[in-house]
Amino acid sequence: MSNKTDLCFMSIAQLTNLFAKKAVSPVEVCTAVLARIEAENPTYNAICFVDHEGALDSARASEARWRRDIPLGPLDGIPTTIKDLVLTKGWPTLRGSRTVDPKGPWDEDAPSVDKLRAAGAVLVGKTTTPEFGSKGVTDNILTGITRNAWNPDRTSGGSSGGAAVAAARGFGVLHLGSDGAGSVRIPAAFNGIFGLKPTFGRVPAYPLSPMGTVSHLGPMTRTVADAAHMLNVMVKPDDRDWYALPPQNIDYHEELDTPLSGLRIAYSKDLGYAEVDPKVAEVCAAAARRFEELGAQVDDIEGPLTEDPVWITDVLWFNAITKITENMSAQTIKSMDTLQQAMLEHAQSVSVKDLRDANSARETMALRLTQVHRNYDLLLSPAMPRTAFAAGQFNPWGSEKPQDWIRWSSFTYPFNLSQQPAATCPCGFDDDGLPIGLQIVGRKYDDHLVLRAAKAFEDIAKISTVVP
Repeated sequence: MSNKTDLCFMSIAQLTNLFAKKAVSPVEVCTAVLARIEAENPTYNAICFVDHEGALDSARASEARWRRDIPLGPLDGIPTTIKDLVLTKGWPTLRGSRTVDPKGPWDEDAPSVDKLRAAGAVLVGKTTTPEFGSKGVTDNILTGITRNAWNPDRTSGGSSGGAAVAAARGFGVLHLGSDGAGSVRIPAAFNGIFGLKPTFGRVPAYPLSPMGTVSHLGPMTRTVADAAHMLNVMVKPDDRDWYALPPQNIDYHEELDTPLSGLRIAYSKDLGYAEVDPKVAEVCAAAARRFEELGAQVDDIEGPLTEDPVWITDVLWFNAITKITENMSAQTIKSMDTLQQAMLEHAQSVSVKDLRDANSARETMALRLTQVHRNYDLLLSPAMPRTAFAAGQFNPWGSEKPQDWIRWSSFTYPFNLSQQPAATCPCGFDDDGLPIGLQIVGRKYDDHLVLRAAKAFEDIAKISTVVP
């Protein structure tokens, strides 16, 4: 790598050490990241909006603070991207859709963006998403297909696919994603980076997602430590989100190196219903056993579920699509992604009773998952049942059925329904050199323990997040 490329792949700790020594400035780092985006984004299509001047102005302000030894904190001067579902003042938030007017007005930051900006993060641009975050892959009529960081012929996953590819390709250090059925963890696994879906309500959100109480905001980074720094900032209170949890007196970064000795950890190879590629199963089972080297007890368990809860997620999403389109004309709806239109048509048959039954089943299913933690501190599983499939289709089978939009992501959506914290860590590669992810799930509110476990695994596994 050249020196400029090196800057694009440094961690927060490495960059702030250089900033403090006056050896490198935030402007140099920002310039290197912008150059890398310009050179590589045409291939990968991870960034849909770049604010060159705004980013450089922010980097100059950060540089001045570092020169005077008064940085705002560890995020000061760190290049950061925002998913194009999240409001960002002065930038269009088009949500991957031709139905959104680019003229705005764009006069408000979402809570997470507001906190990142206040912490001195250098906001570089917005990352791609499928239309309204409606798929587990990332493509839309507006900006096209986002491609896998390790193999452009494969999917990036989604719906935070742009954020994951941006992290893997060095388009910034910190990347804000959202996750309503796996949208942080799917692309994190497919692109070999770290992604965390925190406990629901841990990161304040505004406006609330049409997916309601299954949608979470979380960090996507190349290292667990960087995600912990990012989370420290994003969890700060914001009264625009009345679902938000009370603040915890926890420094997620300071907690990272607490030993795991004495923890009881469960490993489920299939959650009770998933079909898993043999190579993925092999790599993830071996990864789970590594926690024994860290002093934890690891037990293989059956279940904990007895059937696939994907139908619950389907009902909630199909209800959400009716909310998204309720004020759109028929002509406007025809300008949407064909999958969105098929979802909307399917949603017409969803009744009030269906919605009530889905919420009741959700409660029962969530209780089964949370009961695992009566005996175990953490639950491990594969993050995905397979590695990245071909780009340009929204499921591995090439099906056009709206019901096939997410059921292939067997391990992710249950933990949106249960609102538990869940992270994806890179744990190895398949025979084609594509990344495989391990999922780490904690009790509700135990985000700090999930991060601790992820950091310990990262340290022992030493899986590179830098694409060759």
